[in-house]
Amino acid sequence: MIDSVRQTVQAIANKNNRGYITPSDFNLYAKLAQLDIFEDYFSDINSFVNMKNARLFTVGQNRGMNSGFADLQRDYEEVIDTFSVIATLSGALNEYEFPADAYRIMSIMADGVELEKVTYQKYVRLAGSNLSVPNALFPVYYSNENSAVISYNPTTVTSNYIRKPFTPNWTYVEVSPGGEPIFNPSSVDYQDFELPEVDENLIVAKICQYVGISIRESDVYQFGQTTEIEEKQR
Repeated sequence: MIDSVRQTVQAIANKNNRGYITPSDFNLYAKLAQLDIFEDYFSDINSFVNMKNARLFTVGQNRGMNSGFADLQRDYEEVIDTFSVIATLSGALNEYEFPADAYRIMSIMADGVELEKVTYQKYVRLAGSNLSVPNALFPVYYSNENSAVISYNPTTVTSNYIRKPFTPNWTYVEVSPGGEPIFNPSSVDYQDFELPEVDENLIVAKICQYVGISIRESDVYQFGQTTEIEEKQR
């Protein structure tokens, strides 16, 4: 998909000879666009849940297929599920580091028991109470930016988390100095987008917005913005 996206974006940017996108610039915009859409999945799911709770569910369109918001929420959750990872955490004493590729921690298990997540203030209150001190049977944890602090020193700690998408990388070979690079998917550092193909137009739209800002072409940015709105309304 990444080569198709680049060709489309390049064609839009090159209209009337307005600009050429270098592979390095494209890869940067591709990374930002994928992360934008990935993060939107979470915020959209929250919106669907809030609408359901407020009983605002209506029948809509799911990218060309008749579907309710419940189906759209399910589709997004299925995509996010493909990024789900279970891994053993490393640490010392009762502090355990999150994996470097962790985007969102879903749950933490210590010695086979799921931990309850609490705020730091509640953790301190519980630890200072004679009646409710957390232990191995009723453990809790609070999280720092990159680690989890557990209320006791467990033997093994595992986490179910959503990892970050791999950084897309359009790889190429140079045919001649100054010539047009040729796509090379056989390169060892090649990486396609990890989002589903149904998001291709949305990826193009996101990248066009970055390109429009970069080459100072408002119509390229406007094209991307309009396309993004249309894709989200389908």
